Amino acid sequence: MITSWYNISADLPRPLPPPMDPYEGDSRIALLTRILPSDLIDQEFTAERYVPIPEKVQELYERIGRPTPLRRARGLERAIGTKAKIYYKFEGALPGGSHKLNTAVAQVYYASMDGAREVVTETGAGQWGLAVAIASALIGINAKVFMTKNSYMNKKQRVLFMRVFGADVSPSPSDLTEFGKKTLAKDPNHPGSLGVAISEAIEYAVGGEGRKYIPGSVLEFVLLHQTVIGQEAMQQMPEEPDLVVGCVGGGSNFSGLSFPFIGAKLMGKGFERTRFLAVESNAAPKLTRGSYMYDYPDTAGTLPMIRMYTLGHDYVPPPIHAAGLRYHGAAPSLSLLVKDGYVETRSYGQGEVMEAARLFAKSEAILPAPESAHAIRAVIDEAKRMNGGTILFNLSGHGLLDADAYERVLMP
Repeated sequence: MITSWYNISADLPRPLPPPMDPYEGDSRIALLTRILPSDLIDQEFTAERYVPIPEKVQELYERIGRPTPLRRARGLERAIGTKAKIYYKFEGALPGGSHKLNTAVAQVYYASMDGAREVVTETGAGQWGLAVAIASALIGINAKVFMTKNSYMNKKQRVLFMRVFGADVSPSPSDLTEFGKKTLAKDPNHPGSLGVAISEAIEYAVGGEGRKYIPGSVLEFVLLHQTVIGQEAMQQMPEEPDLVVGCVGGGSNFSGLSFPFIGAKLMGKGFERTRFLAVESNAAPKLTRGSYMYDYPDTAGTLPMIRMYTLGHDYVPPPIHAAGLRYHGAAPSLSLLVKDGYVETRSYGQGEVMEAARLFAKSEAILPAPESAHAIRAVIDEAKRMNGGTILFNLSGHGLLDADAYERVLMP
């Protein structure tokens, strides 16, 4: 069992640009101290290389099934005729079916330690919302989830299961917040976006006593919590990988797998030949087509600006099967590593991604989440190109609750 999270900011090639307040108006940084659990504020800015995992969180990690399995994709290797060895870390083995529970358990725990009676958050495809619902049920506090409207209408099973675990779920934009009402007034058919849902969640959290806001990606402490994935993989892998791959929405699952490896490489402790590839959707191609600049993480501009690759906080991505990748920006540490050339990037369209998902399902007997299928697409392409070598990727979630996506693939 991993007992500490790894903080890559201690080993970055240059300092991480700090969050920044806008030139006018109230301090957004001060707002963070009001809405986030206090320990998470400390973790966001810590310079410590390793952050101890509280014993209670370690116990919960064991309850939910950590460490997760590392598997070799021999069926996929045969299906594509590659000499490369392909391994995957299967985060879909966790309750809820995705990696999101790693940080949900930690954040809900810290919120409870601050005396919160309710946590408030946003979710895209619903993996994060379901993880928060499960973590809140385990720890014993309430959960309020704002879910992007397009996903709320299509991912009905995830909405159902969030409610089974006791969460209160609303489509975003909603009429529960002033920002939601304003957004609907401009466009009654707005499909929703993570930026809008974040803005609603923050407004809702500020508007009530005993509420704390917890985010699903992008902020540094979220990436920190996910490094249990990569640290476990380093123990489990039989050899050093030549390539490490993960999909990117805000950056938590890719970073969770890759940062322990990248950190070791930066410290001169191996993995000199290892490449790192972050894969995104053509619907929200911030890493491949965005700008590296200060921007707001949310559409309303409620949070502090962070320096990241972004398409602009008012960007509204088109509805896609992989709704968890429909975010306009990427985490600051990941963005810096992309900017400085330590991480390669690639984007794919929906059709080629779902084709890869079906091939993986037929060869490995696991239905992958549409988000994870982006990584699979890149792995297939790279494995065909490589003459041998070893690939590791993060299968960040299963697709058993994504029936809508597969239905549209089979019956377009």
